[in-house]
Amino acid sequence: MRQSWRNLLLRLVVPALAAGAPTEAASADTLPWKNSSNALIVDAYELNTIDWNSLVSDKRIAAFISKASDGLPESFSCTGDHAGDTVAHCKTMWRKYAVSRELFQTRRLVARAAGLLWGSYHLARPGNPVDQANHFLEYADPKDDEMMILDLEGIDPQKFMSLEDAQIFAGHIRARTGRYPVLYTNHNTARYIAAYRNDYPVLARLPIWYARYKPDVKGVFPMGNWDNYLMWQFSSGANCSKRRCPYRVPGTLTDIDVNVAPMSRAELAKIWARGNLLPAREPDPPLILAKIEMEPRAGSGMDIAALAPDPIVTSSTPQNQVVRARRDF
Repeated sequence: MRQSWRNLLLRLVVPALAAGAPTEAASADTLPWKNSSNALIVDAYELNTIDWNSLVSDKRIAAFISKASDGLPESFSCTGDHAGDTVAHCKTMWRKYAVSRELFQTRRLVARAAGLLWGSYHLARPGNPVDQANHFLEYADPKDDEMMILDLEGIDPQKFMSLEDAQIFAGHIRARTGRYPVLYTNHNTARYIAAYRNDYPVLARLPIWYARYKPDVKGVFPMGNWDNYLMWQFSSGANCSKRRCPYRVPGTLTDIDVNVAPMSRAELAKIWARGNLLPAREPDPPLILAKIEMEPRAGSGMDIAALAPDPIVTSSTPQNQVVRARRDF
C-alpha cells in the first residue's frame, strides 16, 4: 500500500516538475548576477556604511531600497505605557527613530539625484497591522514611482507579523495608495505561503523579493503563483566576507545586501512601482506535497513555528533585533 501511494505521488509530481520554469526563470536561476545585462539593487538599513560617490560609480546598480518603518512608531512623549521600557530607554529609542528617519530622507534625495530607482520596506512585527501600515506610509511617504515592500521575516506570529495580519497590512496599503506592496521573504516562508495560497490569496499573489544566499535557485520556481522572483537577494553579511563575496558593491562593507533582477535596468524601471497582484493559479502536485509536509500532525503538539526551521534570512535588520537561522543558505 505504501509503495502504491508513493508511485501515485510520483505520477503526479514528476510531470509537473518536468514542465519546469518559464524560459526567463531558467535563464536566471544560476549566478544571474554574472550576467551584466541584469539589473542590480542595493538595500540597506540605517547602520550600513555607504560612500555614495563610490556606489554610484557602479553603473550596474539600478536601484536602492532602504529600510523605513519597523513595527509601530516609537513614543515621543514617553508617557503612559511604552512596552515595559523605562522612560530613559523610551527617549533613547525616540532619538534613534528620529535620526533614522532623517537618514532615510537624506538617502532618498541622494539616490534619486543619482538616477537610481527608490524603494522602501516596512519590517513587519506583531501588532496592529493597520497602525503599522499607516506608520509605514507616514514614515516613507512613498511617491507614485517608488516601490513599497512588506518585509515578512517568518511565520512565527509571536516574533513576526502573522500571515493573516500581513494580508490586512497589504490591503490597507492598497486602499490608501492604489497599489500593493512587494513581498520580501525567505524560502521557507514563501514555500508555506505558496502551499497555503488559497488561505492567503493576497500574500500569495504579491510579487516576490526572494532572499536566499545560494549560487542558484534551481527547482524553486515556479512556486505557487510565482513564476519567478522579481528580485533575488543573493548576497549579504551571511555569505560575504573580506576574502570571498558574490558581488562587491563599491563604497560599502561586507554587510550590505545585494539583489539581482532577471531583467535589464530599463525593463525593471517599467514595472518597479506597478503594484499589481499576480494571476492566481490552481494548486499543483508539488505544493500539495509541501502542504502535507507542513501540516501539523494530530496530537503532536507542534505549532507553526516548530514547522519552520529557517524563519530568518535577511541581513537588512541588525542581528540583535532578529534571530538568524542559516540552515537554508
